[in-house]
Amino acid sequence: MRIAGDGTWYYLASPIGRPALVRLFASILKREGERYFLVTPVEKCGIVVDDAPFLAVEMAIAHDETGRVLSFRTNVDDQVTCDVDHPLRFEAESGTGGLKPYLHVRAGLWAKVTRALFYDLVELGEEREIKGVRMFGVVSAGEFFPMAPADSLQGLR
Repeated sequence: MRIAGDGTWYYLASPIGRPALVRLFASILKREGERYFLVTPVEKCGIVVDDAPFLAVEMAIAHDETGRVLSFRTNVDDQVTCDVDHPLRFEAESGTGGLKPYLHVRAGLWAKVTRALFYDLVELGEEREIKGVRMFGVVSAGEFFPMAPADSLQGLR
């Protein structure tokens, strides 16, 4: 089995077309180190993941006593609130100089944030000083998630 970079699940090189079956497989997906497995009480089967096992496909913005709270829905219908336990991380994209955003879903499993939602995150971005460096990032549930040094983005915003 394989999960492609676009979030499509494959079995024997054919896409799995039933969303309920994909959600079932996603519910038993585990990560051990850099490897992924589907784990049941009687079987453990390796699975190839091209990038991240999930995609963050929708974002909602709410407010509470901490301020803005971002919540995401994944392509397998997990609801995840971005907070200290479910952080955003931003990795350099090789070859383009861009960033790839990810959201922690559970137990070492991450969702790649879709490009459209990434643009929304950039719109919500702000600068803060972190350890003496001005960083550009986004706030959710009282936590600041840095994207990149602010001076590296001059002229891009």
